[in-house]
Amino acid sequence: MTLVSIPANPVPEDVTAGTIKTPDGAELRFARWAPPAGRKGTVCVFTGRSESIEKYFETVRDLRDRGFAVAIIDWRGQGHSSRRLRDTRKGYVRSFSDYEIDVETFVTQVVLPDCPPPYFALAHSMGGTVLLRLAHSGKRWFDRVVLSAPMIDLPGSRTSLPARLLLRAMRIAGQGGRYVPGGNDEISGLASFVNNPLTSDPVRYARNAAILEEDPTLGIASPTVAWADAAFSAMMTFRGMSYPSQIRQPILMLAASSDTVVSTAAIEEFAYHLRAGSHLVIAGAKHEILQEQDRYRSQFWAAFDAFVPGTPLFG
Repeated sequence: MTLVSIPANPVPEDVTAGTIKTPDGAELRFARWAPPAGRKGTVCVFTGRSESIEKYFETVRDLRDRGFAVAIIDWRGQGHSSRRLRDTRKGYVRSFSDYEIDVETFVTQVVLPDCPPPYFALAHSMGGTVLLRLAHSGKRWFDRVVLSAPMIDLPGSRTSLPARLLLRAMRIAGQGGRYVPGGNDEISGLASFVNNPLTSDPVRYARNAAILEEDPTLGIASPTVAWADAAFSAMMTFRGMSYPSQIRQPILMLAASSDTVVSTAAIEEFAYHLRAGSHLVIAGAKHEILQEQDRYRSQFWAAFDAFVPGTPLFG
C-alpha cells in the first residue's frame, strides 16, 4: 500500500506502509515511521473526517523532529481504507463504535508489536470524538492524549432536537446512505480558499488541495445521513454532566477561537470537568490548527511540548 507523494508534500523518510484488517472486515491503510535517535516513544495520529494520512506528513516531520516515532491510520470509509458504499465519495459509518474497532485493531496489530513505547495519541476533530469515547470506556493504551479541536458538539443549533430527529427519521426510513440534506458529491477540501472554514494559511490549504487533485480517491464528499446520525449520537453522550469527570486519562485539549466547524464553547465546558485535563484556546485560529499559519501552529506545539511526554504514569 503506497503513500501519495507530491513535490509540495513528499513522504517523510523511514516509512513502512500497509493494510490491516479489522475483525468486522474493514481494511485499514496504515503508515508508521521509525523512531529517530534519542527516541521518546510513539505518537499515534488520528485524523478528522474526510482526511487522509498524506495531509499529516508535515505533522509527522514535526513529531519526528521531537524524537518520536509516528504511526497513523486512515479511518474506515476515507483515505485509502475500504469504503462500505458503492458510491465511494459518500462519508459513511454505521456507528462511531466502528471507529473504536479501527483504533483497537491498529493498536494491537501495528503499534504494540512494531512501535517503541511509551505511547501517546494526537487526534483532530472527529478523531478526538473517538479518542474521548475510548478514554471513557477505560482503554489506557496511551499515557497522554492531545486533542486538536475535538468534535464534542457543533456550533449554534446544528445539533438541535429537530435536526437530530430529522436525521434519525431519514435513517429509519432507509435513507442512511443518502447525503445529508444540503450535502453533495464534491470532494471536501477542494473548494476555493476564500471564506474556507478550515485554515487562514493559503499555502497549506493549497498543498492539501493539491494532494486531493493528485489522487481524488483519497477524498470523500459530504457526510451521509448515517454518518451524521452516528456523530450526533456520539456527541449527545458527551452532554451528560458526569461524562467528562468519569475519564481518568490525562488529556490536553486545544481549541480554536475562530472555529466554525465544531463548538469551542463545548470544548471549554467539557475540559472544565475533566479530572486530569487541561485546555487552551488559540486566539485567531480556525478549525484545523495543525494546518494553520505558523503563529498558530507554534502555540499548539508549545502546549504539546509542555504536556508530552510528561512524567511516565506507569513505571
